[in-house]
Amino acid sequence: MKKTTLILGCGDIGMVLGRELIEAGHRVIGARRKAAALEGSGIEPMALDLGDEAALAKLPNADFVVYVLSADRFDEAAYRTAYPDGLKAVLRTYEGRDKPPQRILFVSSTSVYGQKEGERVDEQSPAESAGFSGVLMREAEQALHDSPLAGSVVRFSGIYGPGRDRLIHQVLEGRIAPKSPPMYSNRIHRDDCAGVLGHLIALSEVGRPVDDLYLASDCDPAPLYEVMAWMAGLLKVESTEVIQAPLRKRASKRCDNSRLLATGYAFRYPSYRDGYAQVMKLGGFLPEPV
Repeated sequence: MKKTTLILGCGDIGMVLGRELIEAGHRVIGARRKAAALEGSGIEPMALDLGDEAALAKLPNADFVVYVLSADRFDEAAYRTAYPDGLKAVLRTYEGRDKPPQRILFVSSTSVYGQKEGERVDEQSPAESAGFSGVLMREAEQALHDSPLAGSVVRFSGIYGPGRDRLIHQVLEGRIAPKSPPMYSNRIHRDDCAGVLGHLIALSEVGRPVDDLYLASDCDPAPLYEVMAWMAGLLKVESTEVIQAPLRKRASKRCDNSRLLATGYAFRYPSYRDGYAQVMKLGGFLPEPV
């Protein structure tokens, strides 16, 4: 029988995932506030506000549920609504069903880590961020771990891709991160975000073991200076301004994706060079050859 996947917060990543799951034979339902954006995608649109208890009661039964919401804005209230409160409401809904999902995937973030000295982090590392975003993500993660439903948390690092090109624009403005001390950065292409989620669903479908936590970041954590200098070379831009982030906002860690790689996932864009080259080419950022 055809499997049904429900994508809650079916935006950029969800639409890529949905199309790939449809190709794999799934029925895909995409829930978001403005469901009209899904029309013509092959994904069945469903208008949903997670703050509406009556709407939650109408959530369809599904074999897989992917919770990939984005907060409306970067503040504590919006994060609490989108992550711990929203996920807990969905979990309560499905915990009361006679036929619960085979697996729930919650998209979290590497912002849960508080390391700032270039430490290597993995799924066993302490996740003790002092920022509200990391604290609230951890609360949501714990809610899934505590639920009787089968679930996996997937911590994405800095997501980039078509339309997610802020770093490219900074480089075009002549800005660059300081060379010393090195500030290690981590990233994952949007298409790999969808690829990882689809991969874990495929493993579950065939009864392969799936862990309750994965760190999903590409294979090349690198100093931000190195990334921006490489971009500047391709874009033929001279860097004239050093970005000085406030000390309290600086993050420097190196994400280890060994657990994910051990499942057999192969990154489509294993390094920033692979992924950003694609983004710059598609976005028309690269100068025309003479």
